[in-house]
Amino acid sequence: MANNYDLVLLGGGTGGYVAAIRASQLGLKTAIVEKDALGGTCLHKGCIPTKALLRSAEVYDEVKKSASFGVEVSEVSLHFQKIQERKQAIVEKLHHGIQQLMKKGKIDVYNGLGRMLGPSIFSPLPGSISVEFADGRENEILTSKNVIIATGSRPRSLNGLEIDGKLVLTSDEALRLEECPASILIVGGGVIGVEWASMLADFGADVTIVEYSDRIIPTEDKTLSITLARSLKKRGIKIVTSAKVLPETLKKENGITIDAEIGDKQQTFTAEKMLVSVGRLPNTEDIGLINTSIETDHGFIKTNPFGQTKESHIYAIGDVIGGLQLAHVASHEGIKAVEHLAGLPVEPLHPELVPRCIYTRPEVASIGLSEAEAKKEHVVKVGKVPFGAIGKALVYGESEGFAKIVADKTTSDILGIHLYGPHATDLIGEAAVAKLLDATPWELSEAIHPHPTLSEVIGEAALAVDGRAIHI
Repeated sequence: MANNYDLVLLGGGTGGYVAAIRASQLGLKTAIVEKDALGGTCLHKGCIPTKALLRSAEVYDEVKKSASFGVEVSEVSLHFQKIQERKQAIVEKLHHGIQQLMKKGKIDVYNGLGRMLGPSIFSPLPGSISVEFADGRENEILTSKNVIIATGSRPRSLNGLEIDGKLVLTSDEALRLEECPASILIVGGGVIGVEWASMLADFGADVTIVEYSDRIIPTEDKTLSITLARSLKKRGIKIVTSAKVLPETLKKENGITIDAEIGDKQQTFTAEKMLVSVGRLPNTEDIGLINTSIETDHGFIKTNPFGQTKESHIYAIGDVIGGLQLAHVASHEGIKAVEHLAGLPVEPLHPELVPRCIYTRPEVASIGLSEAEAKKEHVVKVGKVPFGAIGKALVYGESEGFAKIVADKTTSDILGIHLYGPHATDLIGEAAVAKLLDATPWELSEAIHPHPTLSEVIGEAALAVDGRAIHI
């Protein structure tokens, strides 16, 4: 016997559970099938636990510098187990909150592995979900008018480089570390790699980043990349770019040893542990795609701008479709997919309106085009203001960094905003509103920014675009 729904979500991560809540708000009978825990990677293996660890690392560093604020501490010690316990308590509290939201929305949750079926006695269309339970109970069949695939992604490794969870780790295993390693080699200088580098360096590890590209965070504005690299190096983090790691040279004796090609030379790296941070793979295996006409590209599900697959009643959102693999993107894609299948007017998600955040110390945040990207299609004007010109940054003792605004010289439309400095990931919200409203630097500068606040740096940068900055 099948259970009938208006919508079934295959995956209960950030995109899945947010989409389910929106469906419930629209009066759709909704279910989620999740094989692990509600909240998915973001809550249990990504955004939340890593930021909890990063906050502990930040506090540890602040306490060590407290004398500069006139606060002297006789002894500072690190208790890694307590740090992990705090992280886990935050995760569990948020997990409980999601469970309560499911009850509030009368959303059914099936804890099992869901697979899509082809046309059958249950439905003439493909997409009915067979739920397999880990405890051996008989499978349940869920039929639905619509399905949203939100199965997320997992860390990718390099061919030939085995992840053993002890010496060679992905971010999943690193989150379970019982103590900070004395030294670590981080393969990959993207967002995840530099965040872990910043965190572990603050905890006291000897950190080396090996990046294949010619610079770290290569998808971001070059000024951000260069400035972050300079800051990390000042903190003792070694950064090697244009380096190709050779998995076949890996040795595990009293830690790890591995070689990398750097130009026409070969260099050997040694460390207690290795963290592999080279992107993520979509979770599309064993979910029944073979029973549908859904198309994929390198494993990622192909959709139209509203999330529809080739099967018009089956949608896909989040990391599983590629693009910007960010939790807030998955959430918005989920909402838009639900509203589209419900027949509401929907505007597709525009990548240029998505803020991007990197939680290093200092933080990095951006939205829109980099200066180099903007120059390909526009004649640009640029305003840049250092945090050192902002009183609140000096009060915080965090004056490193800048705000940079790139605008079209003819129309004055803002093309990109880039922040490097204290609380950049919070400040980028103002930039996101400016981009959504298609603001100009003049309009952004006309908004009254309270004093003293860090937000003044955005107002000053907007003035600087037209040479009108006050405090530089």
